[in-house]
Amino acid sequence: MTGMAQMYDAADRPDHPGERAADDPIRLLEIRGTPLSVDEVFAAVGDDAAGGTALFVGTVRDHDGGTDVARLGYSSHPSAQAELRKVAEKIAADHPVRALAAVHRVGDLEVGDLAVVVAVSCPHRAEAFDACRRLIDDLKHQVPIWKHQTFSDGTEEWVGAEGG
Repeated sequence: MTGMAQMYDAADRPDHPGERAADDPIRLLEIRGTPLSVDEVFAAVGDDAAGGTALFVGTVRDHDGGTDVARLGYSSHPSAQAELRKVAEKIAADHPVRALAAVHRVGDLEVGDLAVVVAVSCPHRAEAFDACRRLIDDLKHQVPIWKHQTFSDGTEEWVGAEGG
């Protein structure tokens, strides 16, 4: 070898295209009434230039605020899909995202069911962690999806897009 530059793979150079965001990183965005799949979301964010993939899975728990949950359902506003796209586009604009996916469930769910699955792949792990956390946080705060909980004592509550 004639020089240090030849010792490094092209992908390790900061100016390599793989170090930047993909042109169209949004791979899967859905609000659906059918069961969610971690494998589907993980597969959607596969990218050969990604060195880090972060995934978050939200499940229905058996309690909230110290009270046992008997039933839970999610509903969404007709604009929820468009709002989810806005959130995803903002994350992709603010981070070097190679691929992004987010799926949220609506309808009646049981304890242990998957309620939301989001994933982001980026050139490096820290970027993937940051983008994934922001994706789930912004989704929960900005996308109009509401949770209706019925507790074992017969009381119930609605939690808006800024909750849960």
